[in-house]
Amino acid sequence: MALTSIWLAVLGATSGLGALLDAFTRKLPNWLCIAMAIAGLTFGFLLDGWTGLGLHALHGVLAFGIGFLLFSWGVFGGGDGKFYAASATFFPATKVLMLFVAMTFAGFVLALVWFAAKRGFKVRQRSQDDFAKLPYGIAIAIGSIALAIYTLQ
Repeated sequence: MALTSIWLAVLGATSGLGALLDAFTRKLPNWLCIAMAIAGLTFGFLLDGWTGLGLHALHGVLAFGIGFLLFSWGVFGGGDGKFYAASATFFPATKVLMLFVAMTFAGFVLALVWFAAKRGFKVRQRSQDDFAKLPYGIAIAIGSIALAIYTLQ
């Protein structure tokens, strides 16, 4: 099995787990984000040596900064910011804009489906309820996996 296939499988498994946890618990645990970040940085090194490690780490740092801004503006939850940064470590910093656009587009589609479903089912929840919030970890996972598949073509 080629290293890129393993890279895609690990990204898919960790992203999928994050999406499921966010959907059903509205939590993206630290252990998952740390494991993802370590895996992403490891693959950065294995695929492109020290330069790859540096570019993957830089992308993680930039994504953490973006995630922090989105969190401070009330757009993201704290877990979403960590999950975004961890997902970013699977890609070099040259893919910052591509990953952000992929996740934003996935988030837009998720929001449309989410609000249509809530309206269709006439769901009425208090705004403080975690399950009233959009599980953006799903969009982060879909955007990450979509970019990974796109870059492998």
